Amino acid sequence: MQIVDEIINKYQTNNDLYIGEKVTMSEHMIQSAMLAEQNHSSESLICACLLHDYGHFIIDDPDFLVSKSLDGKHEDMGFDFLKDYFKPEVIEPIKLHVQAKRYLCRNKSYYEILSDPSKISLKLQGGVMNDEEARKFISLKFYKDAIILRKYDDDGKIPNIKMKKIDDYRNLITSQLINENDHNRIISKTILP
Repeated sequence: MQIVDEIINKYQTNNDLYIGEKVTMSEHMIQSAMLAEQNHSSESLICACLLHDYGHFIIDDPDFLVSKSLDGKHEDMGFDFLKDYFKPEVIEPIKLHVQAKRYLCRNKSYYEILSDPSKISLKLQGGVMNDEEARKFISLKFYKDAIILRKYDDDGKIPNIKMKKIDDYRNLITSQLINENDHNRIISKTILP
């Protein structure tokens, strides 16, 4: 359970990390999870929403990257860190949520609803997907969950609303950890061809 304490601590100690938005990263991820809950999403998807931008907590200075127009690949950073602890249903949509934005932006009306910081990061993340990239994306197992996560991500940026606390999600986070048998199976898949 040490990882759960570490995650909760990261939320509590990163209350001033905005990355260009009108809410902090902590507030944004909690709002995304609250939206998933309100829409009766699975516990795994709620947890994915809660952790989808966790990579920003790992990057040394994400605000500096934003100021220099650099992509920190937060989705890969978060996935690489969380994959040893969480079920694939949680981490795969996290890994794909930036691709989901690029895919959804093929629709101009979707692009128009993005926040300005999200439009800027889209360019850094590869821009709108071409047809081949889109075909590859929709062939992935968790692409639908990534699209749903992405839509909650877009809507979870409202300042000054009544919010849950990260501690309210302790049991949910714990429930989505891989158990020892799952962990051993993942390790053996990684090691054995």
